[in-house]
Amino acid sequence: MPETFPEWWRDAAIYQVYPRSFADGTGDGIGDLGGLRARLPYLVELGVDALWINPWYPSPMADGGYDVADYRDIDPVFGTLAEAEKLIAEAHGLGLRIIIDVVPNHCSDQHAWFRRALREGPGSPFRDRFWFRPGRDGGPPNDWQSIFGGPAWTQVPDGEWYLHLFAPEQPDFNWSDPLVREEFLDILRFWFDRGADGIRIDSAAVLVKDPDAAPDGLDPYTDRDGVHEIYREWRRVADEYGGRALIGEIWLPDQDRFAAYLAPGELHTAFNFDFLSSPWEAPALRRTIEETLATHTPLNAPPTWVLSNHDVTRPPTRFGRADTGFSLAERNHGAPTDLALGTRRARAAALLAMALPGSVYVYQGEELGLEEVEDLPLDKLQDPIWRRSGHTDRGRDGCRVPLPWSGDEPPFGFGADSWLPQPAHWRTLTAEAQSDDPGSMLTLYRQALRLRRELPASFTWRATPDGVLAFDRGDTFTCVVNLGEHPYPVPAGETLLASGPLRNGELPPDTAIWLSSHGS
Repeated sequence: MPETFPEWWRDAAIYQVYPRSFADGTGDGIGDLGGLRARLPYLVELGVDALWINPWYPSPMADGGYDVADYRDIDPVFGTLAEAEKLIAEAHGLGLRIIIDVVPNHCSDQHAWFRRALREGPGSPFRDRFWFRPGRDGGPPNDWQSIFGGPAWTQVPDGEWYLHLFAPEQPDFNWSDPLVREEFLDILRFWFDRGADGIRIDSAAVLVKDPDAAPDGLDPYTDRDGVHEIYREWRRVADEYGGRALIGEIWLPDQDRFAAYLAPGELHTAFNFDFLSSPWEAPALRRTIEETLATHTPLNAPPTWVLSNHDVTRPPTRFGRADTGFSLAERNHGAPTDLALGTRRARAAALLAMALPGSVYVYQGEELGLEEVEDLPLDKLQDPIWRRSGHTDRGRDGCRVPLPWSGDEPPFGFGADSWLPQPAHWRTLTAEAQSDDPGSMLTLYRQALRLRRELPASFTWRATPDGVLAFDRGDTFTCVVNLGEHPYPVPAGETLLASGPLRNGELPPDTAIWLSSHGS
């Protein structure tokens, strides 16, 4: 009888660690593995099941580590490979699983392959591992634009051009070259051999592209059909190890195309960006929840529920604006925001996300209620979006400011300093300040993460008026979220947890409640 492994990713609470900003163990102002190892007990107490760690590889940091120079080592600013192995072992000893970030679409221009491709010139087999092309009419091979702004092609001294869907320091791999495919299968095995429990796949839908293709109605470099063969190969490797998860970062508007990545023999889960991007409106949220469940249930794939990450505006800021949705193209930097309103909605959104069936992701600092820092000094901004946009888009640094742990003054116990400055008013949002406060965001997250472990599997909507969402999990649990303008009578049941105080037995606007119930 074949050995069976727990499918832990189906209902896990996964905490995203942006290592540069989590905890500094060396005092140089940059988060590192020593800081993370020291804070593992905090994460256990929080109640998460796994950690997803953003890229920790050697990198020139042109894009926060997503420009990888070596996929089999650790950047010295974070620590050593031996320390990463200790982290994985220590996490396992505390019951935490580790998901590492693999970046397969592109590498750093300092990667050994790319440096050799430049050195050897046109005709080198190393150029076949990237997208080198002659120009056209004195310019680049085509008119593709970088996701970070500006042309997606850069010319090298010998006259050829190379493709980079992101920054010029991030040349795209050519996945039609079998050596690229073999390399990444070996990278997966390298980290699985060191105990990694899962792989988060960056920009998972853009690996396959054809710069020379005639228009066929599909995006020339996003969601091409050939990408699925790659992930079937990856799945076979993951299955060799048993109990290892493949998790895709996939931004696609078409749910049917999205579902194809979750077909049997491909990825185990994928990020639910429709839910993250949804405005704070009951019809929109209900629609995305229904579409998500309709997409995942037939495939027996667990949904994921995500409110924030290292690329998006933090919830208290986003939910406090007139436009509460999120778009990568329009971050609305500097738009007026009501932080008190946004925080109230963020608390309710957290209970909604954690009550839904499937897995949930918590981005570091989300549990502290941190807002987007939108007034960082311009000379501190490091996101390449700031430069590539001609200094019109401040980029993503505002959601990457180091965490406040303790004390009354910056850097709030993060380390000797912090690579991005923290607001002074975060003294009330430190983990220390919130830990024993029964009304804090941290306490809310700890309570919700503990309670969600016991939720029944089934999901059923309750009939509600416009502006209110309510559903049951089994016949013992009810979640109600009031997104309307008027108070809503709380259904019968014992209150397990509420995102804010009730008023005369009614649920105020922008508030959520969990109830222990026995039928509707």
